Amino acid sequence: MPEYDYDVAVIGAGPGGYTAAFRAADLGLRVALVERYDALGGVCLNVGCIPSKALLHTAAVIDQAAAMAPHGVTFGAPEIDLDALRSFKDGVIGKLTGGLAGMAKQRKVDVLKGMAAFTSDHELEIETESEKRAIRFKNAIIAVGSRSVELAHMPWGDPRLMDSTSALQLEEIPERLLVVGGGIIGLEMACVYEALGSEVTVVELTPTLMPGTDPDLVKPLERRVRKRYAAIHLETRVSGIDVADDALVVHFEGKHSAEERFERVLVAVGRTPNGKHINAEAAGVDVDERGFIAADAQMRTNVPHIFAIGDVVGQPMLAHKATHEGKVAAEVCAGQKSAFEARVIPSVAYTDPEIAWVGLTETEAREAGVDYGVGKFPWAASGRALGNDRAEGFTKLLFEKGTSRLIGAGITGPQAGDLIAEAALAIEMGAEAEDISLTVHPHPTLSESVAMAAEVYEGTVTDLYIPKKK
Repeated sequence: MPEYDYDVAVIGAGPGGYTAAFRAADLGLRVALVERYDALGGVCLNVGCIPSKALLHTAAVIDQAAAMAPHGVTFGAPEIDLDALRSFKDGVIGKLTGGLAGMAKQRKVDVLKGMAAFTSDHELEIETESEKRAIRFKNAIIAVGSRSVELAHMPWGDPRLMDSTSALQLEEIPERLLVVGGGIIGLEMACVYEALGSEVTVVELTPTLMPGTDPDLVKPLERRVRKRYAAIHLETRVSGIDVADDALVVHFEGKHSAEERFERVLVAVGRTPNGKHINAEAAGVDVDERGFIAADAQMRTNVPHIFAIGDVVGQPMLAHKATHEGKVAAEVCAGQKSAFEARVIPSVAYTDPEIAWVGLTETEAREAGVDYGVGKFPWAASGRALGNDRAEGFTKLLFEKGTSRLIGAGITGPQAGDLIAEAALAIEMGAEAEDISLTVHPHPTLSESVAMAAEVYEGTVTDLYIPKKK
């Protein structure tokens, strides 16, 4: 009998987990992929990134149709069939999760359904509603992700109080919706519900929307949504919610002090890791008080044959970070020399307009005392942006003085999330301003703005007039 049932046991089948399992199988290892839900894909595919983007696409189509009216093309008011829209969203999820199940089978990865918990440093107990089973592993990869933060003073038993998961179910389009939290998740869902017909109010505890993002990147979004939303209350907290038959009665404190009624309330104030839900201490794995598990560049925890990846190892909590970490962990399990050494990890808010950034922000550069220069190209000078009637955005590049190497970038505007990849690659490759500006970009495109921002920094731009400093 073999000493271990599996060479690798992966706990959690989100983007990081399934990537780790598939890579390990491709390298010839016997792999078990343990998932508590029926479908693979984790939060991202089932109740996060993918369904939200399907709905954001719907919102964008509605907005784009309405925006053509001043230009001579008028469409009728949209008729929302929630059942059909929900079916579209679920269909997208089904295609992706079904594809994952097929690839797991092709790779001979054993998918084990149930809640996993360590019973020793080489053994897991997997529990379902009807049974428990134990498996022994040589290596384990913890990919258990995170969950929405639930504020303690909220009436969570009332179905009208939603987190991001329940908001994506689209049970109804409320007449008045309050979004608690002005970060990425809250603002993305606000975009969806406002386009579908809700009157949206956003409340945020800090002085700015999307805290931690450079203020200039957020301004175009804030200007747009302030015209469309019922209200945006900054430096304000929800002190309590009373349950009434016809509404949730919300009490505000701070810069906006009032009592208001809403049909539904969405709480989107962040996510917390699931590190405390797998009995990791039985394996000797250190878990901090918040639920995070520390890992080194090879994704090893303090127990060398147990690895951790994704949200549970810390910020940024992003699926694309988890997938790269998953590959590293799998390769190390297979005996390869591998490490997670990404210079930068891009972030994207899929709001309207989108906001994307990578590398150092200006705020971080100033606080760190970095000697940097900025090349900023306004989309008001972009033929493609003007043709799209979306010229409120801009592309900003940060260069290190002395070397002229790109160290950070920020883009706001439609498709910013696609455009930021070029800047990420440029930073990884150590590109200088001249490398970017001399790369021929197609015209007319939004991608030109990246090259032109580099030209602004160099002082060679011809699509703008910038007076020379005396």
